[in-house]
Formats: sequence, structure tokens, C-alpha cells
Amino acid sequence: MEALGVVRDIAIVLLAIESLVVGVLLAILLGQLRALIRMLREEVEPLLDSAGDTARRVQGTVGLVTDTVVTPLVRVSSAVAGVREAINALIYFKRRKSPSADKPNESGAL
Repeated sequence: MEALGVVRDIAIVLLAIESLVVGVLLAILLGQLRALIRMLREEVEPLLDSAGDTARRVQGTVGLVTDTVVTPLVRVSSAVAGVREAINALIYFKRRKSPSADKPNESGAL
């Protein structure tokens, strides 16, 4: 029975040492986590703010280009398309009302 008591005592000591090592490693882990959080606040947050500012500038630039280039271009393109269709319609009606188009050829065919 004496051997069993020695094994038990050694197991208790080993478990105590293991608990101490786990506790120290956990404290180191918490310190590293705190350092990571501090780094994220100090370095990553300004980068995200800068990216947000850039996105707002791009949005303003897109609005400016839309107002000064795209909208007038669309209006001119629409006007040209409307004039083209009006001319095509006039030409079509002119051809239909033409007297030579309604008369048969000399061969008698239409």
C-alpha cells in the first residue's frame, strides 16, 4: 500500500505543476489578447476611417461625373435618336404617299 501512496503523491504534485503551467500560459494568452486589441484600436481603426473617407470621395466624384458628363450625353443621345426616328417616319410616309409607288409598271405588275 505504501507504493500506492507514493504514486498518489507524485500524481498530485504533477497535477499541481501542470495547473501552474496552465495558469501562466493563460495569463500570457490574456496579455497577448490585450496587446492585439490595443493594436487593432490604434492601427486598424484609422485605416478603416481612411477607407471610409476614400469611399465618400469616390461617391462625390461619381456624382460629379454623372451630373457633368453622363446626364448631358444621355440627353443629346436621346434627342439624336428622336430626330433620327422622326426623319425615318417622314421618309416612310413620303414613300407611301408617292404617286409612282401606287401605279403599276408598264408590264402590269405592282
